Amino acid sequence: MSDTYVPPKVWTQDGESGGTWGKLNRPVAGATFERDLPRGQHPLQLYSLATPNGQKVTILLEELLALGEQEAEYDAHLINIGEGDQFSSGFVEVNPNSKIPALLDFSRGKALRVFESGAILQYLAEKHGHFLPADIHRRTETLNWLFWLQGAAPYIGGGFGHFYAYAPEYFEYPINRFTMEAKRQLDLLNQRLAEHQYLAGDEYTIADMATWPWYGALVLGEVYDGAATFLDVDSYPHVQRWAREILARPAVQRGRIVNRTWGEPWEQLPERHSADDIDRVLALGA
Repeated sequence: MSDTYVPPKVWTQDGESGGTWGKLNRPVAGATFERDLPRGQHPLQLYSLATPNGQKVTILLEELLALGEQEAEYDAHLINIGEGDQFSSGFVEVNPNSKIPALLDFSRGKALRVFESGAILQYLAEKHGHFLPADIHRRTETLNWLFWLQGAAPYIGGGFGHFYAYAPEYFEYPINRFTMEAKRQLDLLNQRLAEHQYLAGDEYTIADMATWPWYGALVLGEVYDGAATFLDVDSYPHVQRWAREILARPAVQRGRIVNRTWGEPWEQLPERHSADDIDRVLALGA
């Protein structure tokens, strides 16, 4: 127990919480300012940022387009969470939880909102009939791993990532606590992928698309500077094999740069309104 901090009987916010996201944290929900969301020409309107959660959806959309599903064409509008765009009245109307990504589908008459990245993946996979098997056994296994990811990723993002990369200073106890859980999860994936090409078996599914931006990027050294070494990711060769195979997919390379505002010029596409937008950016690195 700390010698310097004793929790009060009733917690109240006392200034900013500190760290990278401290200025945005608050204990209440809802909009903080009025602003309508933009709308493009396609029925699918995505409001997002290329965080791991945001990449899940753009990877799926690009995979669907690669299969010729033209009804998966979409506009992707940038929501800069560092500037608080997620607290606009328009965004809160689509996602009352103020988290990216959020989707509006205008193809069903009245606009249909879908929020939470896992829900968006399931919705789009069911709508277009790809990447979520119809067979009950394979479908259930896919959803097992999809919902595992939805519950597990906060340990990597809000837990390990927060205290390792974003907290105002290093704190030994939470870093140890979340590092242990991160490594347990990586070991679980490593055991699973030692026996199967993909998470749900021998078929690439939305479970892989959901998991790769978190754990695939982690073992490839693409998130949280220094984390790959710190977590000894070489101990998880089957996760690395899986991560490299998925990264090699053209649709993954396309989807991961959408709504991205950092990195090399050929990795940044703040907004996407057509396939040509991605082609133009990727050509910069060719």
